[in-house]
Amino acid sequence: MEINEQHTAEQTVRALVQRSHRGPKDLTLTTDHHRPAPGPGEYLIRVGAAGVNFADVMQTHGTYGGGPQAPYVAGFEGAGEIVAVGTGVERPLPVGTHVVGAGPGAFAQYMTMPAAGALPVPSGWSDAEALGLVLNWATALAALKPLGEIKSGDVVLVHAAAGGVGQAAVRLARHYGARVIATATPAKHDAVEALGADEVLDSRHSDLAAEITRLTGGVDLVLESVGQATFEASLSATKPFTGRVVVFGAASGDATLSTHDLVFTHQVQVKGLHIGALATAAPSLYESLLVELEALIAHGVYPPGTPEVHPLAEGPAVLQQLEAGQTRGKHALDPWR
Repeated sequence: MEINEQHTAEQTVRALVQRSHRGPKDLTLTTDHHRPAPGPGEYLIRVGAAGVNFADVMQTHGTYGGGPQAPYVAGFEGAGEIVAVGTGVERPLPVGTHVVGAGPGAFAQYMTMPAAGALPVPSGWSDAEALGLVLNWATALAALKPLGEIKSGDVVLVHAAAGGVGQAAVRLARHYGARVIATATPAKHDAVEALGADEVLDSRHSDLAAEITRLTGGVDLVLESVGQATFEASLSATKPFTGRVVVFGAASGDATLSTHDLVFTHQVQVKGLHIGALATAAPSLYESLLVELEALIAHGVYPPGTPEVHPLAEGPAVLQQLEAGQTRGKHALDPWR
């Protein structure tokens, strides 16, 4: 099968290349990176906007499980226009369609993306507005519904509630009828309150678990993405036996949990989540998430995203700010700026 191509005359592209495992400061802007070609089952995408995620920070340190080894073009979440189709793509979307998805090397003017995981950008949305669909919102929905088993009247604790997944989770939990307790640093409380959280607490509170328990009597579900700094509080504030803790990140470092803890101290349900692994291991479950997200978009529950878009050259600084906890909401890079 021939590769279909359209306006891909550029043989070299602007890209952010990670050259070490010393963190985002070693991300380097290059203007002569070779443009990728779509492999079997892939699209070539002219990137309109690339999402910035905490996983990108972890990858720059070499601590992301299964992540790329330096040197590599950074970034893995992108939205843009299909300009070429590789061999073996079943029922390919037409060249010229704008899609959002994940693939290697998103912090560049062109990236490849597995066609099976690429979703059309919702009608009327820009590329940047669609970022978060297959990562942030899909993660939040998976954590709340199939894994978190959320039901109306539940008390849900959302950590890092000002971040990309956190903001989606607050909106969704409220939509499903939950009472939402959120944590964030004080400077971000106004943003979280505006999303509809019932209580917003300082994530660095000296006795976070006691404060949550005082307010709630114990929570039904915790969305845990912070790790070391909040994990003990998450376990302590969760209702024994019926309470669920869904773990999908460790921004402050890894936390440990022993069998002794689970038997004698914290008798809670702990569930692990990685949205990419879920898509691979349980494709029908992942497909059901995407169908639900489309319905949420149609009903206005999931509005167009409002990421702060930066020129590509600012990528290293944005990742350093994300690592330091100085960002709120979704951030994105424009590789053409």
